[in-house]
Amino acid sequence: MAEFTTLNCRKSAGQSCLDRFLDVFCINWRRTEPYIRAWAEKYKDQGLIVIGVHSPEFEFEKDAGNVRWALKDMHIEYPVAVDSKLAIWRAFRNDYWPALYFIDAAGNIRRHQFGEGAYDESEKFIQQLLTEAGRGAAGRVWYR
Repeated sequence: MAEFTTLNCRKSAGQSCLDRFLDVFCINWRRTEPYIRAWAEKYKDQGLIVIGVHSPEFEFEKDAGNVRWALKDMHIEYPVAVDSKLAIWRAFRNDYWPALYFIDAAGNIRRHQFGEGAYDESEKFIQQLLTEAGRGAAGRVWYR
């Protein structure tokens, strides 16, 4: 099961990160998760760090037991911060579930993807960030 954390990609010096805003009970997030899980696994040895930020919309989504159940149900193994007060959400000026923020090895947000889709482009950008960080990421996109 994923750990609850306050990790921030910007503190992971020298590594490329994918910060993702999610609501573990949102169908849109659930449809994107297989891609994120595959990228986390495929690129972990090349330095990709995936961190989830659960930003609940409704009161029942703030319950830690409900969140743990949902993360276990979806087989989430990367760390997930629970942002019940939406502090991280506001710091990113985010307005979307799901939302991906691609962060380079210097800690700069280089790209974002709001909502579902653009999976090819997103994976190619992950590969680009890893290559720029000297970690290399050649290869085909995972689902072909």
